[in-house]
Amino acid sequence: MRSLLFFVLLGLGCPAWSAHGYALWVDLKYPPGFAHFDYVNPQAPKGGELRLVSNLRVSTFDKYNPFTIKGASPAYLSDLMFDSLLTSAMDETGAGYGLLANDVEVAADGLSVTFQLSPKARFHNGDPVLAADVKHSYDTLIGPFTSPGYKSLLSDVDRVEVIGDRTVRYHFKKPSRELPLTVGGLPVFSRQWGVENGKAKSFDQVVTDTPIGSGPYKIGPVRFGKDITYVRDPSYWARDLNVRRGSNNFDRITVKIYKDNTARLEALKAGEFDLMRFFSAGDWARRVTGKRFDSGELVKVEFPHRLPTGFQSYVLNTRKEFLKDVRVRQALGLAFDYEWLNRQLFYNAYQRVNGLFGNTDCQASGLPGPEELALLAPWRTALPAATFGPMTVPPRTDSDSSLRGNLRQAKALLNEAGWAVKDGALRNAKGEAFVLEYLDSNEGSARVVTPWARNLEKLGIQLNHRAVDFALYQQRLQKFEFDMSSLAYGGTNNPGQEYADLFGSAAADIEDSGNLSGVKNPAIDALVQKMTGAKSEAELLPACRALDRVVSHLHLLIPQWSAGTHRMVYNSWRLAKPGAMPPYAPGEAWVIDTWWAK
Repeated sequence: MRSLLFFVLLGLGCPAWSAHGYALWVDLKYPPGFAHFDYVNPQAPKGGELRLVSNLRVSTFDKYNPFTIKGASPAYLSDLMFDSLLTSAMDETGAGYGLLANDVEVAADGLSVTFQLSPKARFHNGDPVLAADVKHSYDTLIGPFTSPGYKSLLSDVDRVEVIGDRTVRYHFKKPSRELPLTVGGLPVFSRQWGVENGKAKSFDQVVTDTPIGSGPYKIGPVRFGKDITYVRDPSYWARDLNVRRGSNNFDRITVKIYKDNTARLEALKAGEFDLMRFFSAGDWARRVTGKRFDSGELVKVEFPHRLPTGFQSYVLNTRKEFLKDVRVRQALGLAFDYEWLNRQLFYNAYQRVNGLFGNTDCQASGLPGPEELALLAPWRTALPAATFGPMTVPPRTDSDSSLRGNLRQAKALLNEAGWAVKDGALRNAKGEAFVLEYLDSNEGSARVVTPWARNLEKLGIQLNHRAVDFALYQQRLQKFEFDMSSLAYGGTNNPGQEYADLFGSAAADIEDSGNLSGVKNPAIDALVQKMTGAKSEAELLPACRALDRVVSHLHLLIPQWSAGTHRMVYNSWRLAKPGAMPPYAPGEAWVIDTWWAK
């Protein structure tokens, strides 16, 4: 699902579109018959091994099916083993180029898209990739055993029609410029995956069956709980295709698993793997040292990118009675001293997140424009009055602001909401004390939460840090059994139907949906519809900026921080790379896709 979302988030022209690819708003960067993407080395040698560390928070895996809800699959499996109809470029947004499909045609009325499959496309078992496999994959992904996110993302797909052996058509419930990219990015797998003795198993029972995909890699040696090796398929059907030329250069990609971050860092210094991306400013500033760095074997680099900032945030579960009032949620954010954290813990390495669409044209700022106001006006009674004023700006504790002033404002908001300090604790009219639990799977987050807890204590609020193992953490999130947690939401230049899963009313009641905040607001539902139905960029921008204002002024999220670079350490004695990193590359994917072994 993450891989698909990245494709969609990177990514609705012409009365009708029939071409080697598809672009949302502007012409495709690469013309028909292009030789290769600009950022690859088409002469890169094949061979060698890339040794990675798992980028997942789980400490092991127990299945090979990355699409079902239960269990954990190995890192990178979906990206390496399953091709899609279209694939994106790392130096362009809102576009897709033919991979399994060699032609894409969007109907003039925007109600369907037709894909012609390449006659060369083959699954790992040698079977041709046919339209029936595309339909089977879609039907399975929207079935009962996969993430609800697929159902939300594809809710505007009416049906999939097999026109011929290699011709498949997606029909839409309403015109959509976004959906051709969305369905084009879906993983495609064989109808034979999970078939035993001529009978297909229920998809939730397809657990350790070897996936039958059409991607560049297959599963090789596996040591459960320790590592998995993907081996390059020398007969990969698309190895000479322009969108794959210069890519998938390693014969083997081994992904190692370690129990915690300390073990990963020490293993890196010991030379056990070749690449590690860093998310801890403290580790990056103080602990990335040692003899292999001194010798030049390990190289520490920050690669600048132009990706959206996303909205890494503390998410507040409004299903909880004491978090239903927007004034309470705003007060919690006022007690969060980001400037102190950035100075004392983060080495001034980050910038504060604000809103959903930072570093994109969708980002709201200042006062809403006439088009935004027109979209917001019908929902005035469902929104805080501040929504119609300036865009939110996270509270600061430097310059003209102070923590003391922010806490005074927080206290006033809590009093307005019916909370007052009594017997040493903040209590509501029923006498119930305000106790909040922060749920995480990482004990290391306590150092960030503890200063916040001290500030909340001054308001009479008790914030408890609860660290649990990842399996329980995931289960509680899926069932919405938490008060507050911390999640990194991906950014997008072209928001669409995925926001119905993140903030839509219908998703709030669906277990394991993306709507962790539990928000149900008709304005959000209407604005998501406006975004997905936009016929031009001029229609999209007011809708996404209005959505940015609504979600921000509802204070569902307490914004955290972001970085404008990918911080990575790599083994320069074992790995070679092409030139500059393309601007929209998602970190490790650039290495996996385009680097090669020395």
